[in-house]
Amino acid sequence: MFALSRQVITSSSVACLCLVAVSLLQFPRMQKLLSDKSYTEVVTLEREIKAVEVRLKFLKKIPTFGYDNLIANWIYLNFLQYFGDDEVRAKTGYGLSPQYFEVILKRDPRFVNAYLALSTSGSMYAGMPQESVKIMNEGLKSLSPWVPKNSYYIWRYKGVDELLFLGDTKAARKSFKNAAQWAKEHFDTESQQVASISAQTAEFLKNNRNSKYAQISAWAMVLSNGADQKTEIKAIREIEALGGKVVSTPQGNKIQFPQKD
Repeated sequence: MFALSRQVITSSSVACLCLVAVSLLQFPRMQKLLSDKSYTEVVTLEREIKAVEVRLKFLKKIPTFGYDNLIANWIYLNFLQYFGDDEVRAKTGYGLSPQYFEVILKRDPRFVNAYLALSTSGSMYAGMPQESVKIMNEGLKSLSPWVPKNSYYIWRYKGVDELLFLGDTKAARKSFKNAAQWAKEHFDTESQQVASISAQTAEFLKNNRNSKYAQISAWAMVLSNGADQKTEIKAIREIEALGGKVVSTPQGNKIQFPQKD
């Protein structure tokens, strides 16, 4: 009886893994269809996007039997192909971005770089900051100041979205304070710099809910993490609109703040 039960469980596990494998193998085909010149009609593209959406929902729910990180990495690679196809995205938008990261970060909430990609693609390109922040909040439940390395950046990404795209200065201040507290737990130069900058941004927001300094600091972070040229151009434009100035130096971009906040 026990052997039979174990055989049934094993068969079910193999069947589920096969379903996962089939779904993952379908992603490259879908990505090719979405970028193929012969599929330029918006109606056709939307139909293919719907198919990708169904697979993402499937992969979010199905058991993976310990292969979470593998699936997260695979889907992230497919997201990069989706995000980087400017021609198709110009026709259909970036609306699937949060759904990609719902799966990615559910499977691997310690994937720090994925949070940055979520903030850029979900908030700035897809115009869905509420979804981005929601996904980040869920992922942060699985993190600590020490695990994974540089986890304090995730609080900063969330603070940027809350400040720049949601206009929620109270939530943003809390996120920057948490970033500072987590970064202070480490004694390397990078962590101490992040702790200082994050605490300073939180202080700006404490004294002025519409602080230009805080907004410029947030856009400066977007600029330093620029995923592409369009993001960098937008960040520079926003900094200048707030009265700041971006100066290019051999050491990188330097930000000059306005004389008054």
